[in-house]
Amino acid sequence: MAVESLSGRGATRNATPSRFNLEQREVEGDWLDQVEALDGFAPRRTTVTVEKPRSILTRNRSPDIGFDRSVNPYRGCEHGCIYCFARPTHAYHDLSPGVDFESRLFAKPDAAKLLHAALSQPGYDCAPIALGTNTDPYQPIEEHWEITRSVLQVLVETKHPFTITTKSDRVLRDLDLIAPAAHEGLAAVAVSVTSLDPRISRTLEPRAPAGRKRLEAIRQLNEAGVPTLLAVAPIVPQITDHELESIVEAGASAGARAGFYLPVRLPHEVAPLFRAWLDEHYPDRAAKVMATIRSMRGGRDNDPDYFTRMGGSGPWADLLKTRFDKAVRRYGLGTTKTVLRRDLFRAPDGVQLRLL
Repeated sequence: MAVESLSGRGATRNATPSRFNLEQREVEGDWLDQVEALDGFAPRRTTVTVEKPRSILTRNRSPDIGFDRSVNPYRGCEHGCIYCFARPTHAYHDLSPGVDFESRLFAKPDAAKLLHAALSQPGYDCAPIALGTNTDPYQPIEEHWEITRSVLQVLVETKHPFTITTKSDRVLRDLDLIAPAAHEGLAAVAVSVTSLDPRISRTLEPRAPAGRKRLEAIRQLNEAGVPTLLAVAPIVPQITDHELESIVEAGASAGARAGFYLPVRLPHEVAPLFRAWLDEHYPDRAAKVMATIRSMRGGRDNDPDYFTRMGGSGPWADLLKTRFDKAVRRYGLGTTKTVLRRDLFRAPDGVQLRLL
């Protein structure tokens, strides 16, 4: 059987996590992989499994996060960002947070119908729904499945406020829905720009659109009247932190109304995956990177505590904050998030969706 190639993926390995006592699994290629692998290496193929959840609204009670509900059309993310804090969720499905997370994907085609039902419940209390809080709603498979778009159609139909966080310019496809909602004070978008250096992005987030495309998305969203934030997230010390000021400048020039930053987080299985990635791509500074991260996380790979987990603590975290604040002032980027309207919401009429 051909050896499986992980070229073009973010994670460098696919080990099963031990904290759920799951058995190690051998990677198996299918017959098509072997037909393609004439040189002895089979590319890791992306598969999508239909998921049938009972509900689609995820509730959040974390005091340091600015939303209390979200919709995630997909599990797993083909962008393959090595730092993604959502990777550990794949372990719940007996799949690896490594390469499985970015190649064994789950789609929820009933998301819009489930959302319609949730918004129809008597006594539903309207508050902004966040999309893109776990995995990217505009990852490549959205091109075919259009689940994110169907969710937006329900939100637009009911005049429900929503936010989108993405690192993909595919968001521009849905400007026909997002822009009118934004004009009524119902929508805002945050675009994450991690690096402007293609050499870094090629391994850090291998299947996400290039930084220049994300800046162009900010420009077009802004021109369409959509409140757009620049997210410099995450900042990876010794890898991308030197770009902080240039990213803020580029985002402000593209028209971002405000911005924020987040130091990299390494919860659960993300930490060993990230260490393996460093050993593969940055062996010359791997120890220094991890030492800096630990200095911001109370001597640990990850700090799970509320409030400090987002900004970090210690001299290195203080330096990042000072640099970001100075860059924001220098380039005229705001830091105030858009407040969305809730008073326009109207519950769906009947049990059927008008737009779907």
